[in-house]
Amino acid sequence: MVVYALISQEGRIYVGQTADLDKRLRDHNLGRVFSTKGYRPWRLLYKEEVVDRVSARIREKYLKSGCGKEFLKELPKPM
Repeated sequence: MVVYALISQEGRIYVGQTADLDKRLRDHNLGRVFSTKGYRPWRLLYKEEVVDRVSARIREKYLKSGCGKEFLKELPKPM
């Protein structure tokens, strides 16, 4: 499993989890994900491999928290 964070051109950050990051990023950019289709295009900001879905959910919840969002905002923005 992979926990990931995407960033839009406007600086909006989206956090999620998946088993297939390439497919999921493609789905986000093709508008197949309701919650992100209005903010396309998306670029990968951060990814983290975890051992299972339970660990992925715990890490995803952290990255969606205030402290987690601050951590993501401090990362260098992708080109």
